[in-house]
Amino acid sequence: MSIRRNRLAGRAGLLLAIVLGAALVVAANVHLVYVAETSQPECIAHRRLGEAGERASYAAAQSGCRPSTPPKTASE
Repeated sequence: MSIRRNRLAGRAGLLLAIVLGAALVVAANVHLVYVAETSQPECIAHRRLGEAGERASYAAAQSGCRPSTPPKTASE
């Protein structure tokens, strides 16, 4: 009978570990989504599309920040 109890205790412990692990993963993902939705990063200075600048530099495809001054074009 002790073998049967040990086996049941082992299975219950394994099941508990799996449930706790899954709950931890779900909680981490919920926190990640919460932080992503509630945080608003500050705008940083960067080259925008259409602005003159280095040829090989990267630019934001679509910036969520509005520039304080209108962008300069290559002709200016």
